Amino acid sequence: MTRSKIERLISILSPLLLLCIWELATRFGLVDTRFFPGPSTVLASLWLMLISGELWRHVSASLTRILAGFVIGAVPAIVLGIAMGLSRWLRAALEPMIAATYPVPKSAILPLILLIFGLGEASKVAMVAIGVFYLVVINTMSGVMHIARIHFDVGKNYGASRLRTFTTIALPGALPLILTGLKLGMGMGLVLVVVAEIVGAKSGVGYMIQNAWTVFAVERMYAGLIVISILGYVFSLILDELERAIVPWKVR
Repeated sequence: MTRSKIERLISILSPLLLLCIWELATRFGLVDTRFFPGPSTVLASLWLMLISGELWRHVSASLTRILAGFVIGAVPAIVLGIAMGLSRWLRAALEPMIAATYPVPKSAILPLILLIFGLGEASKVAMVAIGVFYLVVINTMSGVMHIARIHFDVGKNYGASRLRTFTTIALPGALPLILTGLKLGMGMGLVLVVVAEIVGAKSGVGYMIQNAWTVFAVERMYAGLIVISILGYVFSLILDELERAIVPWKVR
């Protein structure tokens, strides 16, 4: 077996081993099943929600909010991040504001977001977009600033316009860190959409977890957590494949 196949096998077997240990611990009474139901119980609850259509209703609602917020937050962040990386004047004007507002917990501004956008879909999408924006713009700017100066000098010597410099030097050169920002942003988007759904929603994975908590249906809460984990893993795989396709020169 090749090294990559061994690594993939380990990545599959390690969580399965953890689930087996968890299941055995519940069956032998080593943990309190009121708070830590076994994986078999959680999967049974997950299956019932799946065949009833309830799970898909909540997942589709969360996916719609995540994807909309991701696009709204990532696209302007990439453009602005590249512009800030190219222009020291723009960077001097905007970087202090980004540095000052980025550490503010996004969940702390949720009440303000709800006041502005209300309890509808806009507030959930806005929360995701804000969280994605900061991570993508910071990584994009850093990616541009790490491009060797000689590349810009060559472009200048050949008379490249600002648009050509943007599209042929800055964007390709910053792609590895842009994709890193997108991965981090997607993870942050998952966290924030769940927080927003717990506070004010009638659908979504966060609402499903909150509703299960109110009736002490612990296995449904774990089912919601498993769904979030699966979504995060799938998004990570998709972005990894995108990275292999558009950044083949990146050393792994």
